[in-house]
Amino acid sequence: MEPLSQALFSIGSILAALGFAALVGHAVLLANGRRAASAALALNPAQQPAWAGVVTGSFATARSGMGAGAAPASGGPTALSRGGAALTVAAAVALVASLTVRAFHPLVMRGPWGNMYEFTVAFATSIVIGYLVLGRRYPIGSIGFIPVGVALGLLLYASTLPSAIEPLMPALQNPSLLTIHVGLAVISYGIFATSFAAGVGYLVQGPRDRFAWLPSHRVLDEVAYRSVIFGFPIFATMIILGSWWASIAWSRYWGWDPKETSALVTWLVYAVYLHARNQRSWAGRRAALLLVVGFGMVLVTYSGSLWFSGLHAYSGL
Repeated sequence: MEPLSQALFSIGSILAALGFAALVGHAVLLANGRRAASAALALNPAQQPAWAGVVTGSFATARSGMGAGAAPASGGPTALSRGGAALTVAAAVALVASLTVRAFHPLVMRGPWGNMYEFTVAFATSIVIGYLVLGRRYPIGSIGFIPVGVALGLLLYASTLPSAIEPLMPALQNPSLLTIHVGLAVISYGIFATSFAAGVGYLVQGPRDRFAWLPSHRVLDEVAYRSVIFGFPIFATMIILGSWWASIAWSRYWGWDPKETSALVTWLVYAVYLHARNQRSWAGRRAALLLVVGFGMVLVTYSGSLWFSGLHAYSGL
C-alpha cells in the first residue's frame, strides 16, 4: 500500500506542476491579449479585437461601455485555462487517492496527517480543492496559478521529507482527535490559501481595477471575505479541539507552546480582518494586506515546530 500511495503522490505532483504551468500560461495570455487590445483601441477606438469573446467581456467593452471605474470580470475560458483546470482536478484526485490509500495502511488507520510529510501533502491537497471549489463560483481563473503554485511548492517540499510509515509516539496515539483536530487544520489552511491569493490579486488590481485581465476588485474582495468567513470557524474549532487534546496528553489546556502561540496569533489576525473588512476605514487595501499577513502566520503555524522547540516537535509535525 505504501508504494501505491507514493506512486499516486508522484502522479499528483506532476499533474499539479503541469496544471500550474497551464494556469501561468493562461494568465500571461490574458495579460498580453489585454495589452494588445489596449494599444489597438488607442489607435482605432472603433476597432474590435480579433479575440473579443475569448475571455469574459472584451477590453473594448470595458473601455467604451463600462466607464473608467469598472472593469469586466476575467477568467473566461481559453484552451490553457481548460487544460489547467482539468490537470488541477486530476492532481486533486491523485493526491486524495494517495492520502486515502495511506490512511488505510495497517499502521495508520486514521487521518493521514500524523507526521510532517503527511500533513504537508494534505495541506497542499486542501489548497487545490479549496481553489477548485471557489473557482466554480467565482471567475478567478486568472489568479489560479497563485494557490496552485503554493500547493506545488508544498508538494515539492513534501518530496524531500521522510515518508516511511512508522508508529506514532504515545502523545499522538488518539486516532479520533488526531483525525479531526489536524483535519480541521488542513481544511482551514487550504481555504486561507485561496483568501491569500485573492488578497494578493486585490493589492495588484487596486480599487480602480488597473488590469482588465484580472478579476475585478469587487470579485477579489468577495472571494477573500467568503473564504475567511468559511475558514475562520473551522480554524477556531481546531484550536478548541487542540486544547482539549492537550488536556488529555499533557494535563493542561494551554501551555504557550510555540505552535499553540502561533495558532492563536493566526486566529487573531483573521479576527481583526473580519472586523476591519466591515469598517470603511480599513476596507480594501488594508484588509487585503491583513490577508497576506494572515497567511504568513498560517505558514509559521504550519512550520513552527521546525524552527522552535516545543511539544509539537514530535513526528516532524
